[in-house]
Amino acid sequence: MQRRLNLLALHGLNRLAAREHAWLERLNGVRLPEWEIGLFRLASRLGDGVFWYALMLTLLAWYGWEAIAAVLHMIVAGLAGTLIYKWLKGATERPRPYQACPTICCLTAPLDRFSFPSGHTLHAVVFSLVATAHYPALGWLVWPFTALVAASRLVLGLHYMSDVLVGALLGAAVASITLML
Repeated sequence: MQRRLNLLALHGLNRLAAREHAWLERLNGVRLPEWEIGLFRLASRLGDGVFWYALMLTLLAWYGWEAIAAVLHMIVAGLAGTLIYKWLKGATERPRPYQACPTICCLTAPLDRFSFPSGHTLHAVVFSLVATAHYPALGWLVWPFTALVAASRLVLGLHYMSDVLVGALLGAAVASITLML
């Protein structure tokens, strides 16, 4: 059953990828100055979790016990997001754009093998929604960073637009569900 899901999902995702290649080639082929590529690499690396862990520690340091509920909420939502995206990556086994299209350059090393969905984008949206639900004033910090993380995944050749969009939608769904609990 799992193998059948893999084949069906991969067939559909590959058809979608064929439509996305031209757009992604243009975006990835833009000759950005090295400092801009460095900014996208930094956003991607901070989006690995460092930024969010630092935010949680800062909330605890700044607000003390008052921040415990928000931090625990972020941890639970983050773990739920991890379970979902790891399962989907394994179920779909979608190759990364630079693996499927030789004209797309990989500008930084990926954390894992498959592209669908973008775990970085999923988690950026999860953490941003949960953090701003508890502390709305954080919006000026977390939402621009979330946009930068999502863009970095495309510019660096690691994801298709559909990976990023589905990651964002899943992140919004996970955060919304955990906020209702």
